[in-house]
Amino acid sequence: MALDNRDEEKQKLFTRRAAVIGGGQLALFTVLAGRMYYLQVIESQEYEILAEENRVNVRLLPPLRGEIVDRFGEKLASNRQNFRVVLIPEQTDDVEATLEKLSEIIDISERTRKRVLREVRQKRGFVPLTVAENLEWETFAEINIHTPDLPGLTPEVGDTRHYPYGEDLAHVVGYVAAVTDRDLEGEDDPLLQLPGFRVGRSGVERMLEKELRGRAGNSRVEVNAYGRVIRELAKNPGTPGDEVVLTLDMDIQRYATERVRGESASIVVMDVVTGELVSIVSAPGFDPNLFNIGLSQAEWEGLTNNELNPLVNKTLAGQYPPGSTFKMVVALAALDAGVIAPNRTIFCSGKVSLGSHDFHCWKRGGHGPMDMVDAIKHSCNVYFYEIGKRLGIDKIEKMARRFGLGDQLAVDMAGEKAGNIPSAGWKRATTGVPWQQGETLNASIGQGYVLTTPLQLATMAARIANGGTAVRPWLVRSVGGQLREMPQAVPMGIPPAHISIIQRGMNEVVNVPGGTAFRSRLPLENAAMAGKTGTALVRRISREERARGVLKNDELPWKFRDHALFVGYGPVENPRYAISVIVDHGGGGSAAAAPVAKDVMTRVLTRDPMNMAAYEQVPGGGNGLSRRAALTGGRSGGGG
Repeated sequence: MALDNRDEEKQKLFTRRAAVIGGGQLALFTVLAGRMYYLQVIESQEYEILAEENRVNVRLLPPLRGEIVDRFGEKLASNRQNFRVVLIPEQTDDVEATLEKLSEIIDISERTRKRVLREVRQKRGFVPLTVAENLEWETFAEINIHTPDLPGLTPEVGDTRHYPYGEDLAHVVGYVAAVTDRDLEGEDDPLLQLPGFRVGRSGVERMLEKELRGRAGNSRVEVNAYGRVIRELAKNPGTPGDEVVLTLDMDIQRYATERVRGESASIVVMDVVTGELVSIVSAPGFDPNLFNIGLSQAEWEGLTNNELNPLVNKTLAGQYPPGSTFKMVVALAALDAGVIAPNRTIFCSGKVSLGSHDFHCWKRGGHGPMDMVDAIKHSCNVYFYEIGKRLGIDKIEKMARRFGLGDQLAVDMAGEKAGNIPSAGWKRATTGVPWQQGETLNASIGQGYVLTTPLQLATMAARIANGGTAVRPWLVRSVGGQLREMPQAVPMGIPPAHISIIQRGMNEVVNVPGGTAFRSRLPLENAAMAGKTGTALVRRISREERARGVLKNDELPWKFRDHALFVGYGPVENPRYAISVIVDHGGGGSAAAAPVAKDVMTRVLTRDPMNMAAYEQVPGGGNGLSRRAALTGGRSGGGG
């Protein structure tokens, strides 16, 4: 009986335990079922999205960069196919052997080999690595033929920036280069994070970077668990950057560049009414395409060590004594102050004495009696020494600034220098020393502390040519089809009679025998150019050297020779274009700069890019303008 009770107790204990375990299992199953229901039914959409994101990657695609064209639609910066070769390491058993085989077709530098091998170690095996790019089509085709013998290598076609005119426009258009850490500061555009993405580094490319960049596209690709691409599901190429239309005429730009090939020089041609820049040349230039694909150390050193300074945009950043081209400003200051009448003569004996120092005219024996027109025509230093003494430096400084000298003038260009127009207050503030009258004499002929840029000198000539309106130079006509508002030019308040005196003098410089640029008059029947030559000293001529005979420019090392300058405008009867030319260390303005201006102005007036009636309307064509129907005119004879 006792045994039966014990068995019964055991049975009850087993039943209770089974019930507890069963209940626990039921509760666990209920929890699991509920969780599964929650995940698969209630949260199904969220997890479906997460799964889809694991399966599909969205990758940014760089858009095509906007093109830069001249006023006639000529492409100055565009995009072209980039034939390149990439390596997928996992597809070859021996990367070094593959590179060795490829080197039988193209040159692979040791630097490239090291880079590729380093990236192989750092990145996953399925990530493509660029081995070579910007290949010629023939080379690219040969690689395609040998692809079966080059395991792991894949020929690809992408896009790259191209500058068809190379150094002819390097300083104006600029170039693109790889993104740096500085570019990323304050920028949230994900495009900048893309490997190999390029941004504008100088010129218009830099100034209008955001407009030219465009908006990113994207590609939806299916990948496996390791991130390897299986297939492309969809593709949006993005929005190309805006087209930028410049005021330049590439025909004139190309011609002007060729005219000073081999020189260190600058040329600026601008419309005297609107301020549009027709040509802006800084020579020598450099090939901006090299900066896009990457410069070698030797190429970089060749640019930085070149005494002709190809990396400097001389038209904007070159600061030169204006020499005798400054004399028109001094003459206008004298007329404005009433210190001399235009027909009043001053006798030039060849020098002016001030204390113990003699200030010499360029003509050793002197010019004799000179009125204002004669003094401009013959570029008589003594005449301007004398009126400079009567004026004082502050009156000269005020008139110079009215003509844009000493200021940054460009509406839409970066990197411009202001030059220097001195005053008595400027010298005291800068050096702590009072202004001396001898310094006024030097300033009166554009020497001493006076510094100007080629762009400023062209603007000065334009303001004289248009009768005294403060026109400013500008470069960009439209962005994305939207015309830019032209800067408003305001009258300078200079009496027309005063401007007329200066114009008469500049006309006689070029078109009347005895003028310093008479040999550079235009070979055109119905158009003439007015102008002014200038020679800017870059060294001090000592009294001892003057006594034994001043050395000629061709007897001096290049860097000690005088700068040659010319400013002018044409046609004389109805001025439309102003020009400035500076030939660094070229010697005399009449011998080196005026002949260049003659040839370039002949080309400009023959072609007349501002004559809007000569444009053709093109259906559906960009800004609606094509190249002129007749692009006539060639390099004229003479000059030299």
